[in-house]
Amino acid sequence: METIGHKTVKVNGISMHVAEKGEGPVVLLLHGFPELWYTWRHQILALSSLGYRAVAPDLRGYGDSEAPPSPASYTSLSIVGDLVALLDALVGPGEQAFVVGHDWGAIIAWYLSLYRPDRVRALINLSVPFTPRNPARKPIDTFRAVYGDNYYICRFQENGEMEAEFAKIGTRRVLLEFLTYRTPGPLFLTKGNLFGHPTDTPVELPSWLTEEDVDYYASKYEKTGFTRGFNYYRALDLNWELTAPWTGAQIKVPAKFIVGDLDLTYNTFGTKDYLKKGGMNKFVPLLQEVVVMEGVAHFIHEERPDEINAQIHDFFQKF
Repeated sequence: METIGHKTVKVNGISMHVAEKGEGPVVLLLHGFPELWYTWRHQILALSSLGYRAVAPDLRGYGDSEAPPSPASYTSLSIVGDLVALLDALVGPGEQAFVVGHDWGAIIAWYLSLYRPDRVRALINLSVPFTPRNPARKPIDTFRAVYGDNYYICRFQENGEMEAEFAKIGTRRVLLEFLTYRTPGPLFLTKGNLFGHPTDTPVELPSWLTEEDVDYYASKYEKTGFTRGFNYYRALDLNWELTAPWTGAQIKVPAKFIVGDLDLTYNTFGTKDYLKKGGMNKFVPLLQEVVVMEGVAHFIHEERPDEINAQIHDFFQKF
């Protein structure tokens, strides 16, 4: 880990912290919630040894990157703007990079590929498939209709509410609950019973997650809090409004999608059929493969790093 370099880059009006290692074609690694650049530690080391330059930013609002206060600053347009400016600074104006995204990072990677396919050489996304914009209904209304008010995305909407509830539990405990979540279904955060059990219930760390890993995440979130990450969710409806011009648009970059069969995203309403019956291919026509890994949950690149590293290398070698 000490061989990974760190620097701060000015992009799109903010300061962005970047971890990187290696020389060669750039692989841009985009994390999700509640993660940081650190979620890609295994990929950074492996890809750099295979002849790539692995670049993992803390996305805007996370870790050591700058955090504009308003949720309106966290739409896909702003965040993709950060990444285009980052590529300009690190690779050169107009140059391409390979892209890998997980969770919210996958959502952002889909948007980067939609808005600026000229900057994406090839794409691998983990956990979250591309979901086309539904012009008939806003995202939060859809989530409430399907899952109810206690669905985690709905609970994140009210400014200050989840922050206060998480504060009662403690930052480290909240992160433990998220990082070890393996229930193959929607996550509900019921007030007074957030994760479905008493918060003094012992949490057994899986083999892929160490106390030191949790300590690193906790050290950053203790400083920043969770509001920055919530802002991505709080901007969902605004993002829906701003992306109306892309309704029905296709993502035209070579792509591969990987998900674990225990991932809460894979087990949400309609996702399995959407992936298995070719629904995503209509919107991602250059999608070359969908891989469903058995016995793997949400944090797939941490739980099975060697397999994910091999999948990344095998796919990107084609380009």
